Amino acid sequence: MALLPQRLVAPAPGWEAYADVVVIGSGIAGLTAALRIKAETGATIMVVTKDNLSAGSTQWAQGGIAAALGPGDTPEEHLTDTLVAGAGVCDIEAVRALVTEGPDAVRELIALGTQFDHTPAGEISLTREGGHHRDRIAHAGGDATGAEIQRALVAAVTNSPDIEVIEHALAVDLIPGVDGGVAGVTLHVMGEGQHDGVGAVMCRAVVLASGGLGQVFAQTTNPSVSTGDGMALALRAGAVLRDVEFVQFHPTVMYLGPESRGQQPLISEAVRGEGAFLVDWDGVRFMQGQHELADLAPRDVVAKAITRRMLETGKPHMWLDARHLGTEFWHKRFPTILASCESHGIDPSTDLIPVAPACHYASGGVATDLHGQSTLPGLYATGEVACSGVHGANRLASNSLLEGLVFSRRIAAHLAAHGLPPRQAPAADGREVGLVDPSVFAHMQQVMTEQVGVLRTAEGIKSALTTLSALGAAPCNEPRTRPWEMSNLIAVSSVLAQAALMREETRGSHWREDFPDRDEGWAGHIDVRLIEGELDLNFQAALPTDPSVASYLGGAL
Repeated sequence: MALLPQRLVAPAPGWEAYADVVVIGSGIAGLTAALRIKAETGATIMVVTKDNLSAGSTQWAQGGIAAALGPGDTPEEHLTDTLVAGAGVCDIEAVRALVTEGPDAVRELIALGTQFDHTPAGEISLTREGGHHRDRIAHAGGDATGAEIQRALVAAVTNSPDIEVIEHALAVDLIPGVDGGVAGVTLHVMGEGQHDGVGAVMCRAVVLASGGLGQVFAQTTNPSVSTGDGMALALRAGAVLRDVEFVQFHPTVMYLGPESRGQQPLISEAVRGEGAFLVDWDGVRFMQGQHELADLAPRDVVAKAITRRMLETGKPHMWLDARHLGTEFWHKRFPTILASCESHGIDPSTDLIPVAPACHYASGGVATDLHGQSTLPGLYATGEVACSGVHGANRLASNSLLEGLVFSRRIAAHLAAHGLPPRQAPAADGREVGLVDPSVFAHMQQVMTEQVGVLRTAEGIKSALTTLSALGAAPCNEPRTRPWEMSNLIAVSSVLAQAALMREETRGSHWREDFPDRDEGWAGHIDVRLIEGELDLNFQAALPTDPSVASYLGGAL
């Protein structure tokens, strides 16, 4: 494996700014962190976002946000469903924090102005998605939950004059401090922000909320900005990445043909929650008998079942049958998905919807504790960029928005209780620099999709690693946005592939055809660090946390 850059080639900062806390990312995790840290500490806050405040993955979240809000539901039941979906490698304490603090966190969103859908009786309307045994998914605008939450948070941040926002800015690298940890971050503002070009923001803490790595793969539900920037930046700075091999492929993404690339239309799990079901090309409901929840089984189960049936039949996709829901219901409950289907010539009230798995969510990321702290002093992470331990090997549907909400609140509470880290002077930075030519983008996506996607083998992963090494050696001498993103993508792809090769079992969203069974000897985490340009992988054994297996030792509230 070729050496990975320890720092990206970039011009010397041409300007300097100051803030107590820099928040990188503007989805539910980043904006919640900014608002809560400001409210609880009074710190000066700068929010840095790669596009505009409303871009990113939050706005695309269709299904909703999970919390035990309904009659008869309890955090205990939510905990159990989360642990089962996580396939034995969740952090029980992290899940406990998620499910117990989740209801109040959602109520805080409502107080902030988020308008969830309600029943005729005036109660929050709750639905069910895969892996849940209760109706506990709060939604807004039918299937526009993320967009509504984003709207409310953007309004709150915009109305807060003490939170500075820099849009159209890419975080390049962390600035190391003389006492270790973080002294600041370098940014490239792409011509439309407050500052132009590369500059340095000196700060006391950085909160990563930059989202996932979807653009590693050819087909993804993630937006174009999801290039693994936060994970790569943390890796280069010396932080630990954890469980990056666990990438969730959403089972029902609209299939647009073999040549389609980039962000693909998602058909929310909520559609199956309302009664839609999967069929093969002969009309057979193949999820029957696969799992007690059938079409509403956890996402890894459904994605694998679809993929198996595709391989067995030689077909490029399967079908989602939602015709019986009727035109009126589609218009009321799923207007966004309906419009997406119609834009591709599909009427879901009369036509089957072609679906196939596509990259959806990174369950792993920057390793954090229960307070969002990474292994690097002064660096925090929350949302999809982080590995808090709540998702394990496979995220439970609609827990992602909740995680960003809960753990951003926990970061703020921790900083309020313990104080902000002291401001550090920047240390001399002798890390080796590098930059990858962006022309290798399509080749990287192809090899990762074919060899490190839903189906994995040692042979395929090794082949991918050889290719990634060659692609990463393609030099570039023009420091700008695309080469920086490409360098980040090569870094996180390499981590993902190396961890996938190391984990010799099938568990959750990690499917090894050459090791088709779960092995409880692998009940634990793969931690990755970058040392002198080389990836250092360590397996951290842990007790199994899946209540459905005999080795589970208990996780009751």
